Amino acid sequence: MRKLFTLLIIAGLFSCSSEENKQTEEDPIRYKYGYDQNKYVFEERKVKRGDTFGDILEDQGIDYPEIYQAIEKTKDEVSFRKLQLGKPYTLIFTNDSIRKLKAFVYHPTIEGYSLIQLRDSIFGKTFSKPRSYKDLSAAGTIDNSLYLTLEEQGKDPLLTYYLSDIYAWTIDFFRLDKGDKFKVIYTQAFIDDTIPVAITKIKAAYFLHKGKEQYAFEYETDSIKGIVEYLDQDGKNLRRAFLQSPIKFGRISSRYNLRRRIAYYGNRVRPHRGTDFAAPVGTPILSTANGTITEVSYTRANGRYVKVKHNNTYTTQYLHMQKANVKVGQFVEQGDVIGFVGMTGNTSGPHVCYRFRKNDVEVDPFKQELPEAKPINESLKKKYFSDIVLIKSQLDSIVIKNKTSI
Repeated sequence: MRKLFTLLIIAGLFSCSSEENKQTEEDPIRYKYGYDQNKYVFEERKVKRGDTFGDILEDQGIDYPEIYQAIEKTKDEVSFRKLQLGKPYTLIFTNDSIRKLKAFVYHPTIEGYSLIQLRDSIFGKTFSKPRSYKDLSAAGTIDNSLYLTLEEQGKDPLLTYYLSDIYAWTIDFFRLDKGDKFKVIYTQAFIDDTIPVAITKIKAAYFLHKGKEQYAFEYETDSIKGIVEYLDQDGKNLRRAFLQSPIKFGRISSRYNLRRRIAYYGNRVRPHRGTDFAAPVGTPILSTANGTITEVSYTRANGRYVKVKHNNTYTTQYLHMQKANVKVGQFVEQGDVIGFVGMTGNTSGPHVCYRFRKNDVEVDPFKQELPEAKPINESLKKKYFSDIVLIKSQLDSIVIKNKTSI
């Protein structure tokens, strides 16, 4: 009898243990935003027009004094002063017979969220999702534009902007030809390993433009100062003293032409001593080189304009601005925004007329042999050629498919 009783107790314990294990397996603890999903209810919503943080909480039975206390206590950690229309947010309720709002989670971007706990211990925190990084490549033959070529392949078309920065001194992106070829190896950042959020680095690139090969390799030329440059296959710096264009993207609507005829003036010869870059009103205008602002003025013909003296040889001028972004005497660096495209002065459409003076004579900038950046020293060059062997091999091994075979 005693043996039977003992067996029943053991069986009962085993049965209870099995039941507990079964319950744990069927209903494991799962967390979301740090809260047990078995104990809380999560409602996903989107910010509607006119929604404010206070209004959302008041609709859930939170009194204003409690809202104010929560805001004051967490103001150094989170801010919900401006909720963007259409952005998602999550309300976390207690899973009781009478639900109470426990926390509010706001998702302004896919890269993270801000959370505020409203009851019990009030606290706020902003969380950022970790990024992962992958090295990717793209290649193609340009049919229409680099942007469209990348877009057609499902690649991030923003690569266009990064490549234009690298080749801004050596390739005229306004004059890419049909049939030009390119390759690029770049690093892309991802959230949750699947959502691309940013291009963080161009490691190497290749262009075949007008029959000329132009490589670009990212390289640290000064480890002490942390200076990173892009060098070509011969170890030359791709940087030049002047950018090819005063705007990022647009089109050349009129070139430097001393024999230009204009129908509006009876087809008479009216020399055009500048290069016109057409772009929408408000497009940033960049200084093409380091220099000092010598004029910010307005004339009936030129409209609002800025003049930059780069050295005793070169001066540039930018006409028809909507507004200037600099003052006389100010020093600007290459790529600084000095104004914005407009339609001031004698002009039939929005553009910037770029005037380029050499020894105080207006010349065509595209026909000038402009000075290059300071070359890397010979001792570093030998190491450079050794260091780029692998990445150049990877770049060369990328196959450029014809459009018909893609």
